Amino acid sequence: QVQLVESGGGLVQAGDSLRLSCAASGRTFEWYSMAWFRQAPGKEREFVAGISRGGGSTAYADSVQGRCTISRDNARNTVYLQMKSLKREETAVYYCAARQRALAVARDGEYDYWGQGTQVTVSS
Repeated sequence: QVQLVESGGGLVQAGDSLRLSCAASGRTFEWYSMAWFRQAPGKEREFVAGISRGGGSTAYADSVQGRCTISRDNARNTVYLQMKSLKREETAVYYCAARQRALAVARDGEYDYWGQGTQVTVSS
């Protein structure tokens, strides 16, 4: 079992930056590839970014490519999502997810564990 707790969400203005964190506990963090998803009101959950077990491979949704960076600190059992130039349409609940495979993927059904989410609200 892996427990995931997201933090760092809040209310920001369009164009601002924000860093989300996801702290993991339970099983060995390095066994899991990690990802961030988000779900806006009335929309389906969508993939934002993913990172492999060792951190050497990352993937991003086209919509955030160049503005977001996912990273992990296996010594701290934490994964991060740094977001820049936030847009109003990126208002959503952001979720952290863990998958007991080497590489992260964009399909949410492939993930074994999920956090409760952290709200990010981007105002104009």
